[in-house]
Amino acid sequence: MSVTSQLEVVKSTLPEGVTLVAVSKMHPAELITEAYEAGQRVFGESRPQELKAKYEILPKDIRWHMIGHLQTNKVKYIVPFVSLIESVDSAHLLEAIDKEAAKCGRTVDCLFEIHVAAEETKTGWNYDELREYVAGGALASLQHVRMRGVMGIATNTDDESVIRRDFERLAQYRAELAAFFGEEFDTLSMGMSDDYPIAIECGSTMVRVGSMIFGQRDYGAR
Repeated sequence: MSVTSQLEVVKSTLPEGVTLVAVSKMHPAELITEAYEAGQRVFGESRPQELKAKYEILPKDIRWHMIGHLQTNKVKYIVPFVSLIESVDSAHLLEAIDKEAAKCGRTVDCLFEIHVAAEETKTGWNYDELREYVAGGALASLQHVRMRGVMGIATNTDDESVIRRDFERLAQYRAELAAFFGEEFDTLSMGMSDDYPIAIECGSTMVRVGSMIFGQRDYGAR
């Protein structure tokens, strides 16, 4: 099936109010263009240099999301244009984003990435540490970032009860943290190709779907 037809299949499964992030990492610009021409405007990338290269050659009304682990020395590549950094996993990274955004005269929307999966290899804040950080008021000094919600990845398992538990925890964490931020802290980014229907049942407002739209990734692509 074509990217256009696959995109329509995915969109047909999403209720109103759920944003689709088409995960285009490691896929060529031609496939992104096909999805764009079919009406998709939000795309997710995980490598800063690849994201910057695609930004430079693709339509400027695309809303690019950074969804992969972001090193502080790579922040400068994407801050001038990125729409949302979903993968903020440390105070150090937030400070780097704020510093680079100040240079550009921008305020960059971000999500806290929270670790809920059983795999230790996955990145993200420990929730207790994050809550302590937020409650301590450290964000008050960061004038060029705006926290919009949380992101997370469920355990890689076929056990739907485990996946659901992870998503329910993320939803609970977002609700608890919203008390510190107010109405603008409204984004709950969770759910990928294999598990996004469960995520939506648990309150997801943003799903990150790649292989269902673009097929398997071309790991040789840049």
